[in-house]
Amino acid sequence: MTKSSKINKAGHESGKLKFSFFPGCSLKASGHENTDSLLKFCDMVNIELTELDDWNCCGSSSAHSIDHEVAKLLPMRNISLAPKGIPLLIACPSCMIRMKSTYLKIKNDPILKKEYETLWEKPFDEDLEIIHFFEIFERINLEDYMDEPDKKLKKIKIAPYYGCMLSMPPDLRHEKNYYGIIEETLSKLGGDIISYGYSNMCCGTYLSAAKPELAENVVNKIVSQAMEAKAECIVTACSMCHLNLEIRCTVKDPIPVLHFSELLSMALGVEDHKKWFPRHIVDPVPLLKKRGLLSS
Repeated sequence: MTKSSKINKAGHESGKLKFSFFPGCSLKASGHENTDSLLKFCDMVNIELTELDDWNCCGSSSAHSIDHEVAKLLPMRNISLAPKGIPLLIACPSCMIRMKSTYLKIKNDPILKKEYETLWEKPFDEDLEIIHFFEIFERINLEDYMDEPDKKLKKIKIAPYYGCMLSMPPDLRHEKNYYGIIEETLSKLGGDIISYGYSNMCCGTYLSAAKPELAENVVNKIVSQAMEAKAECIVTACSMCHLNLEIRCTVKDPIPVLHFSELLSMALGVEDHKKWFPRHIVDPVPLLKKRGLLSS
């Protein structure tokens, strides 16, 4: 089957794989460069994302600790906005947990399902597929979209960082495990993956406001351990983790932290780094130039 005649899981044959898209708050604010590079990447690999119209915050990270009713209704409303017959893609691990766990609770609880249908005046979509960004790599062959894929990242030394949110809670214990996808994908593109033992350690995001000194401590452990292992950069799966690893780090001369989507887009030849990298606290440009990944 050629790229122009791919069939997505919803069964629609077209020139593109089509998904609805829930960006969430962090990707639309502090992680804007994450969103932009993700959208560029998807466009380059023939994926069409349609952002949910009038979406709202999913309630992470604090709603479920403050008001259970609000924490239930926020993701429920977003689910009601998802068009039928098209998978819903989410890139933020925290948003993924809130949305997918709420969806499964509705699906498995007749009373909650009736409440959903009464509130939003529409049938609950029993077949809605909610997937994380990582799952698109099961649906595309990335190497088809570039020449000499194994030379794209020029052996840059990468410490993958997933954070703790992709360690699924009990409601999602039967869902897929996403660990290993960064390593597998970037090594195919010529990255040199560094093992350092802290790839799924919590970065302390939820402590950043209340107990910043504790967040600083765990961030410094993660960054310093990656540096001791000779990594040249950290690549994150989570926009909130990315922010925390930068703003809470007090290690001397820390290595840059990159979004997974930024390296993917660069490997495909996207040249929008002048929009992305000024938003980073630790400038990745010197490293990327040194490695030959940027010419200007």
